[in-house]
Amino acid sequence: MDTKVALDTIWTMVTAMLVFFMNLGFACVESGFARQKNCVNILSKNFIVFAVSSVAFWFLGWGLMFGDGNGWLGMKGLFMLHGADNSPATGDAYQGVYGAIAWATVPFLAKFFFQLVFAGTAATIVSGAVAERIKYLSFIVFSFVLVGIIYPVTGHWIWGGGWLAKMGMWDFAGSTVVHSVGGWAALAGILVLGPRFGKYNENGGVNPIPGHNLSLATIGCFVLWLGWFGFNPGSTMAAAVNDISRIAITTNSAAAAAILSATITSWVILGKPDIGMTLNGCLAGLVAITAPCAYVSVESSLIIGLIAGVLVVLAVTFFDKIKIDDPVGALSVHLVNGVFGTLAVGLFAQDLFMPNTTGNGLFFGGGTKLLMAQLTGVVAVAAYVFIIALAAWLVIKAVMGVRVSLAEELEGLDIGEHGNTAYPEFTIRKQSYTFVGHTAGAGGRD
Repeated sequence: MDTKVALDTIWTMVTAMLVFFMNLGFACVESGFARQKNCVNILSKNFIVFAVSSVAFWFLGWGLMFGDGNGWLGMKGLFMLHGADNSPATGDAYQGVYGAIAWATVPFLAKFFFQLVFAGTAATIVSGAVAERIKYLSFIVFSFVLVGIIYPVTGHWIWGGGWLAKMGMWDFAGSTVVHSVGGWAALAGILVLGPRFGKYNENGGVNPIPGHNLSLATIGCFVLWLGWFGFNPGSTMAAAVNDISRIAITTNSAAAAAILSATITSWVILGKPDIGMTLNGCLAGLVAITAPCAYVSVESSLIIGLIAGVLVVLAVTFFDKIKIDDPVGALSVHLVNGVFGTLAVGLFAQDLFMPNTTGNGLFFGGGTKLLMAQLTGVVAVAAYVFIIALAAWLVIKAVMGVRVSLAEELEGLDIGEHGNTAYPEFTIRKQSYTFVGHTAGAGGRD
């Protein structure tokens, strides 16, 4: 094995580990935005979901996504990961199994591991959106369906040499393949579950349900920001020094711009610079730049981030207005900005960064061809994922139910689903203080 393959493999494996580390970020963000009584449940879902994803992707998802087949499905290499390393650069002859990923020079199992952590990310997106009222087992079953069947089919269309790829759609690191897919699946789940008890009034008013630990959510957002430096630059699957450097900067610039625009937008709309909006602004910018990160300039990435930060705040208020209850803002971050980021390729791409790939977008003299290909991909993925996910949720609901009882929801899923609490030593009690001549409670005077 030559030095280049060795360096490419180290780069791919390290960045894959960074993406894996994002599971911790999601666990912290989601549990911080949830109430104390559901903290164990959120942590449990985020922990077990990668185990479920690992088995589902190994058993079926990888073959459906990257196996040779037709424009719609991978047909070879199904049912348990198998096959030779198909990379010509390693000296192996192409075996006719996973042609769509043969371009990467790293060993076969390095390719699998890198793609696995992306598949797991799509499943974690659903966790936060359906938080605080879903049955634990029902979530596990749906996660298997998502990673084993739903995610790899659309992934094949775009990354597996399928019909969208042939049409000319580009999604470098997964604004659609990962984030929109997770978002559409989450939306279907929210509609089947309904809002949390007490979230909306009969008169249409919204009752805020604040998270229990914004420190934890902030830590989680930093972890995700770090992990994105594996998510986007790592998608080269090669230590291409100029490309990975530029992609890291476009990624960071979009995040920074989105943080600022989300903070300003929430300040204007809500009257205060809301920390939740600031955190989700960061994530929105990262999601939006995920598809175009390799194809756009740093200046364009700043514009993409600025738009993403505004979009996420407007989307959060919009979903609340139409009574779509998303406790962590996952739809606003991953669905809305996944769609925007995919379309941004058609607007801001410049052929000079990755010659002979996207060509120029609309704003750089390329006309509407690329934008229409991106739009076609957005619509096709939305239709397939939402319909199949909705069917899966409805089947799960009919077979085992999807929502916990009202009594369990009020008590908290930690006790009902897990028989445990995140903070067993913490009890809320009214302490009395004795003064001369009278006694006063901690909450006020007699």
